[in-house]
Amino acid sequence: MSSEAATVQTAEAAPEEEAVPRRGLGASLPAADARAKTEGTFPYAADLWAEGLLWAAVLRSPHPHARIKSIDTTHAREMPGVRAVVTHEDVPGASVLGRGTADRPVFASEVVRHHGEPLAAVAADHPDTARMAAAAVIVEYEVLDPVTDPEQAFEAEPLHPDGNLIRHIPLRHGDADAVGEVVVEGLYRIGRQDPAPIGAEAGLAVPRPDGGVELYLASTDPHGDRDTAAAAFGLQQDQVKIVVTGVPGATADREDQSFQLPLGLLALKTGCPVKLAATREESFLGHTHRHPTLLRYRHHADAEGKLVKVEAQILLDAGAYAGTSSDALAAAVAFACGPYVVPNAFIEGWAVRTNNPPSGHVRGEGAMQVCAAYEAQMDKLAKKLGLDPAEVRLRNVMATGDVLPTGQTVTCPAPVAELLEAVRDFPLPPLPKDTPEDEWLLPGGPEGAGEPGAVRRGVGYGLGMVHMLGAEGADEVSTATVRVQNGVATVLCAAVETGQGFSTLARQIVQETLGVDEVHVVPVDTDQPPAGAGCRGRHTWVSGGAVERAAKMVRTQLLQPLAHKFGMSTELLQITDGKITSYDGVLSTTVTEAMDGKELWATAQCRPHPTEPLDDAGQGDAFVGISFCAIRAVVDVDIELGSVRVVELAVAQDVGRVLNPAQLAARIEAGVTQGLGAALTENLRTPRGLIRHPDLTGYALPTALDAPDIRIVKLVEERDVVAPFGAKAVSAVPVVTSPAAIASAVRAATGRPVNRLPIRPQAAVVTGN
Repeated sequence: MSSEAATVQTAEAAPEEEAVPRRGLGASLPAADARAKTEGTFPYAADLWAEGLLWAAVLRSPHPHARIKSIDTTHAREMPGVRAVVTHEDVPGASVLGRGTADRPVFASEVVRHHGEPLAAVAADHPDTARMAAAAVIVEYEVLDPVTDPEQAFEAEPLHPDGNLIRHIPLRHGDADAVGEVVVEGLYRIGRQDPAPIGAEAGLAVPRPDGGVELYLASTDPHGDRDTAAAAFGLQQDQVKIVVTGVPGATADREDQSFQLPLGLLALKTGCPVKLAATREESFLGHTHRHPTLLRYRHHADAEGKLVKVEAQILLDAGAYAGTSSDALAAAVAFACGPYVVPNAFIEGWAVRTNNPPSGHVRGEGAMQVCAAYEAQMDKLAKKLGLDPAEVRLRNVMATGDVLPTGQTVTCPAPVAELLEAVRDFPLPPLPKDTPEDEWLLPGGPEGAGEPGAVRRGVGYGLGMVHMLGAEGADEVSTATVRVQNGVATVLCAAVETGQGFSTLARQIVQETLGVDEVHVVPVDTDQPPAGAGCRGRHTWVSGGAVERAAKMVRTQLLQPLAHKFGMSTELLQITDGKITSYDGVLSTTVTEAMDGKELWATAQCRPHPTEPLDDAGQGDAFVGISFCAIRAVVDVDIELGSVRVVELAVAQDVGRVLNPAQLAARIEAGVTQGLGAALTENLRTPRGLIRHPDLTGYALPTALDAPDIRIVKLVEERDVVAPFGAKAVSAVPVVTSPAAIASAVRAATGRPVNRLPIRPQAAVVTGN
C-alpha cells in the first residue's frame, strides 16, 4: 500500500510547511488507546479474569433445519468439573428476543432453524471440560429439508410462527407507463459477507449480591444489550449492568446474544463468574452476516442517456431470523436508483426468512447490494449508447434539492458531480513494465502463473450513497456530561469507541470549546445515560453533538462571571490555546486562572430532527442525512486465469467537515478495503444451509498484499447545516461504493457482464483470445 493511502490528498491541500493544529477540531490528534493497542496492553474482553472463574461452552446445532425430539443433559451434568448446564427450560424470562424484531430464541427448544443455533450451554472449571461437556449433551433430531433459496421461501412451509415474509416494500414514484428509448436489464447476486472481527468475541458474567449480574462485553450498544439480557433473565433493568471492555474494532454489530445470554444465565445459576472466549468457528456460526441479495433491474433512458424510469426487484435473504432486516430492506429500496435523478421508479423489495445463517447489520447494509446492481446497469447503458461510463453518470447525477424515489427532498449537500469529476480527472497510474523483476505486479501476486500478454487493464466507476443515523422514525438521542476541575476535563458519554474515533473526537471537542489540554473520556457502562448503538456515524453526529452542547454550557458557566465583571456579553470573549481574551484586548487571562479551583459541569442531550416510516407506496421522509462517494477503480485482469489485481482506487467523498484528517483518511481507507473484500474474496459459503470452512483459511479476507494504492483525491467540505460541526459519516459509503467500482473496472477490462459479487475467476475469463 502506498504512503499516500495514509494521507488526505485534496486539490486544496495546504503546503507541508503550513502550521497544522495540534489539538481541537481539525487536528490529527492520535487515538487515546493507540499506544496500548500497539504495545499489546489494551484490555480486550478475552483478557478478563475474576476470582473463582468458570468457563463456558455452547452446544450448537449441526443441522440447518431439524425438529428437536429430545435434549438429554444427564451425561454432561455428571462429568467431573461441570458446574451447570442450561437449556431453554432454564430461561426464566422472555425466551424469544432479537435486535429490531424479537423472534430469535435464547436456546432452540422445538425447532432448529439454522446451522450453529444454540441449544445448551455449560459452565465448568476448565475450558476443555466445558467443551467436552457441551459435546456430551445428547440431542435427538428429526432432520428436515432446509429452505435455503430465498425465492422458494415465498411458497415454502412457514419456518417461523411469524411466517417467512419479514417485510415487503412496494415503492411507487412517478408514471408507471413511462418508457425510454433505450432499455437495459440485468440479474445480480451479492454474496454473504462476514464481518470477520479480528479480535476474539468474548465476555465475562459476574453475579451480584442483589441477585443481578454484570456482563463485561465488547458491546457496541450496551443499553440495548442490557435490555435484552434483563428480559431473558427475568430481571429489572437496574439489576443488569453492561460494562464495555475494549472493543477491537467493529464493522458490524458485536452483539451476539447466542453467547452473551448463556453467559449471564450460567453466572446466575452457579453464583460464580463465567467467561467465554469464542473460537473462530463459533464466531462464524454465532454472529450475523451481510444479507445475500438477489436483484433484478430494468433501466429506461432516452437517446441522450438521461434516465426515464428504473424498475427493480430486490430480495434479501434474512436467514433464520428477522433481526435488522427491515432496516436493511428500507435502505435497499430507498437507494435502489443510486445518487441519480430518476423521475419514475417502481421498486419491489422483500426480506424473507430461510434456513441460512442469520443476516444483520454490517456496514452499508442494503445500500451496498443495490449499488453494485445499479452501477452495473449504468455501465450497460453507457455501452448500449456508446457513451463513456463516466459521462452517462454525469448526465444523471443528483444534487441538493433533487428528490429521492421515496419523495424525500435531498436537503443536505450532494456534490455528486464534483466527486465524480474529481476521480475521473485524477491521473491514471502507470502501466506495469513487462520485465521479470516486476512480475509481482501481475494478477495472482508474486510468482503468479499469469503471463503479461494475457493481462488487460480496466477502469471503472462507482457512485454510492448511504443514510446516516437511524431511519423511519427511529428516536436518535444521546446524552453527555462534561466536567472540568483543576485544568482537567472529563467526558461521560455511553458512546462506545468502536474504532470510529469517538473518544478522540470527544477530546477534540472539549479542547476546542474550553481550551483545556487534558481531557479524559470515562469508560462506558450502563449506569450512564444511553447513547445508542455505534453504527451509521451516529456517535459523531448525536453523541458528538451532545458533548459539544455540554461543553458549551460549561463554557458559558466559565465566561459569565468574567463577562459580568467587565460589562460585556460572553459572545465577546474567546478561548484560544488555553487563554481567554476579549475582542478589544482589555481582558486576557488563562482558563486555569478563571476556574480558580472551581468545578464546573453540565449535561446535555442531542436529538436530530425526526423522521417517518415509509408508507404503503414506499414514500416518506425516512432519513436524517445522506453521504455520497465516488470511486474510480483501476484493475489488471488476467483474462486466461480470471485473476484480478486492483491497482488503484481513487476516492472522492463529501465529508461535511474534516474533524481529524489522519483519522478520517484511515476510516476511508479501511472502508475501501472492506469493500475490496466483498468484491473479490469474501463469500461465506453455505451449501444447503451449512457454513463451509468457518475459519480464516476458508474465508479469505484481503491482506496487506491485496490492498491497492488508495488515493483520496478530494474531500468536499460543504457543511451539513443540521449536523453538529457540519460533519458527515465517512466509514460506510466507501464500503458501499468500492465493490461496484471494482466490478465496473473488471467489466471494462474483459467485456464480461460481471453480475455477481464476489467476482469469480470464471466471470473474468475471456475465451477466444
